[in-house]
Amino acid sequence: MGIVTEKNTFTNIYTQYYKKAFSFVKSYVHDDAVAEDITSDSLMKLWEKIKNNEIDYLEPLLFAILKNAALDYLKHEEVKLTAFKSLSDWHAQELSLRITSLESCNPDDIFSSEIKQIVHETLETLPSQTKKAFVLSRFMDKTNKEISEIMNISVKGVEYHITQSLKVLRISLKDYLTLFLLLFSFFV
Repeated sequence: MGIVTEKNTFTNIYTQYYKKAFSFVKSYVHDDAVAEDITSDSLMKLWEKIKNNEIDYLEPLLFAILKNAALDYLKHEEVKLTAFKSLSDWHAQELSLRITSLESCNPDDIFSSEIKQIVHETLETLPSQTKKAFVLSRFMDKTNKEISEIMNISVKGVEYHITQSLKVLRISLKDYLTLFLLLFSFFV
């Protein structure tokens, strides 16, 4: 067992080395709270070594302990920073991909010939008034009031015909429901 003298009690060691040890650690970790933790832990480790071994030179041992603890902390921070940067880079790439994808999104391309064919065939099955109201509304961008004047029917009648055509189209385009809602919900 080591020799604990009055000169090297924990209080004396703490008082003698704390400020110098704290300054040393803080110069590397740049964080007061972390430097305090490392310094206190290192002084405790030094004290444990003194209790169990006879140590002639305390200061070199203390600074070796401080160096290793500060180095471990900094390496851990480096790993965290690398992981964060990697995650941040991935997020930036994913965001860029979404922006590029949306910028290149062309509704005319989305509304493929297959869907156009289904819409055309479905509209052909509708009564002529219902088809006409829908075509004027959705393809010619006419307001319900304008359609009512063109077709010589009430605005409520126009709304009825458009609602009926949308119901039939929803059934015909059930496999393309998401696209249908995207394209036609803006106009409902």
